[in-house]
Amino acid sequence: MAGQFAIVTGASTGIGFELARLCASKGYDLLVAADEPEIEAAAEALRKEVNSIAVVALQADLATIEGVDELYEVAQGRKVDVLMANAGRGLGHAFLDQEWARVRQVIDTNVMGTTYLLHRVGQDMRRRNEGQILITGSIAGFTPGSFQAVYNASKSYLNSLSFALREELRDTKVTVTCLMPGATETEFFARADMLDTKVGSEDKDDAAMVARKGFEAMMNGEGDVVTGLKNKIQSAVANVTPAETLAKQHRKQAEPGTAKS
Repeated sequence: MAGQFAIVTGASTGIGFELARLCASKGYDLLVAADEPEIEAAAEALRKEVNSIAVVALQADLATIEGVDELYEVAQGRKVDVLMANAGRGLGHAFLDQEWARVRQVIDTNVMGTTYLLHRVGQDMRRRNEGQILITGSIAGFTPGSFQAVYNASKSYLNSLSFALREELRDTKVTVTCLMPGATETEFFARADMLDTKVGSEDKDDAAMVARKGFEAMMNGEGDVVTGLKNKIQSAVANVTPAETLAKQHRKQAEPGTAKS
């Protein structure tokens, strides 16, 4: 992979950082981005692990057009071989109890910013007729997310977009893969204010495992991957279960105060 270049968003911690590590291990030069200063420490850790690659860190608000434009410009016109659109936000509690600013931040990050980034880089890949895209969706996108409504809706959007984009690019050498994890051991639940929920307090999948499965699926040109047997079962059941029932089940997982004692 010498000389190849990957962009990974949401790469300061969790799945995004592990995806960046995998790219680094394969010799990709990296542009890693997040909206928090920890991205600098993440980039330095990657440089120490693989000192033969170039790692550029960018702190930018990828929920905005300006932030995505800045990311694109920092790439300095370099051919993007791999785009890992992983940046995302979660938000717990009842929809009508949430602060509108936080609701919009989830939508702008997960939907608007990600879509714009895919549009910009995807056009370049199609023009060159080569490239690989990994979109971090979620099995949450299969379920109406009571007490996590906006997040689940945003992941449903990303899951759908990834499959549609893959089909549109079927006759090209650009591949699109959707990584659909379940609950994963990251800072997600703390940031989403969901530590007092059942899903927030239960054991979760390992971020390195999730990233590895997604990376392997992308490298193999697969359309999607659901990580973990439990999540595979949940996603299969969701496809044949009425939405009203799924919403009731999700409430038991995500309603505040349902944490395991």
